[in-house]
Amino acid sequence: MSDTPTCDAELDASGLNCPLPLLKAKMELNRLASGAVLKVTATDGGSQRDFRTFAKLSGHTLLHETAEAGTYTYWLRKA
Repeated sequence: MSDTPTCDAELDASGLNCPLPLLKAKMELNRLASGAVLKVTATDGGSQRDFRTFAKLSGHTLLHETAEAGTYTYWLRKA
């Protein structure tokens, strides 16, 4: 059993370069209800900084993140 959060929606932004993973995540979060969790998968190394900064500035919560073999996964809870 993994300790990763459950999610209400998933976004695969693999192969997209900065800032597209973040822009797509923002659009997806706009669709979700407050408190919903979005799981984002990206392959852009710059996305780590982007998602951390975005969470701080937007008020959304970065619940968890993983980086494995060039794949970055984020769980964001909508504010």
